[in-house]
Amino acid sequence: MPQWGMLKSEPPAIWRIRGTIFKVMSTKAIITLCADDYGLTYGVSRGIIEALSAGRLSAVSALVTGPRWPALGHELMRRGFDADIGLHLNLTLGKPLGPMPQFTKDGVFPPIRELVRAARKGKLPLPEIRAEISRQLDRFEAVTGRPPDFVDGHQHVQVLPDLKDELLGELAQRGLRGRCWLRDSGDALLRILARGAQIKKALILRQLAQEFGREAWLAGFEVNRGFSGFSDFRPGKDYAKLFRTYLRARGSRHLIMCHPGHVDAELRELDPVTVTREQELAFLLSPGFEKLLAEKGLKLGRLLAKAA
Repeated sequence: MPQWGMLKSEPPAIWRIRGTIFKVMSTKAIITLCADDYGLTYGVSRGIIEALSAGRLSAVSALVTGPRWPALGHELMRRGFDADIGLHLNLTLGKPLGPMPQFTKDGVFPPIRELVRAARKGKLPLPEIRAEISRQLDRFEAVTGRPPDFVDGHQHVQVLPDLKDELLGELAQRGLRGRCWLRDSGDALLRILARGAQIKKALILRQLAQEFGREAWLAGFEVNRGFSGFSDFRPGKDYAKLFRTYLRARGSRHLIMCHPGHVDAELRELDPVTVTREQELAFLLSPGFEKLLAEKGLKLGRLLAKAA
């Protein structure tokens, strides 16, 4: 049986077996490119719609806790894009949809560092968190008319200790086993090192997400296999060059996150990630993006789609 390097996700175009050359029909490998933060602001959402309309995304993760979600959610669904539409579970930005007296201060979500610290110490108010997970799922479904195709988390909160158990439990209680997939924000150590970019961030998430993929699978949920897209969101970086690293050492069901969008005053008040959103959007809409995928023999597709 021919073999190839453990870090390569595509077979060679020609195999030589016992002196005989066999040509293999070439197929394009599927990757899933997901834009996070849809619903955060009008500008961010408009940029994501533009990328979807151009066929430059295959998944969108919706943040439903803000006031713009209902109108923007209806617009997203009205267009009927061939893309996975998921819930971007939010526990670190703005206000919750319902009362969380133990978890929030003055009704505002804690910063991610405080949330991670509490999760590691086993001090999360889990009943409050479970109730908020349920409220966000309800609000997603109230607008879209259906459950999410997948669930991930703003700042990757879905993989945190104890919190992940509440998420898996809520999804299972709703009968969503086998009906939605989950983002595993961790990846194999060798793949992270092979990419050679934003290694520290990727390793931190790998540590936080330990066992998440296995536990999700045991609970009846599919996950991605391979994850990239980490950035330090510094405007001076060449995003096209950075994106090329995301395509290295791909997993068999590879997921890449991105954060495209337009910057407006509303975004500047809500989130520190601004200018780089427009840089990401510009690259996705450029001929260079299509050229890169063609060079690598890749095409965008929904996570559970099969290569054709």
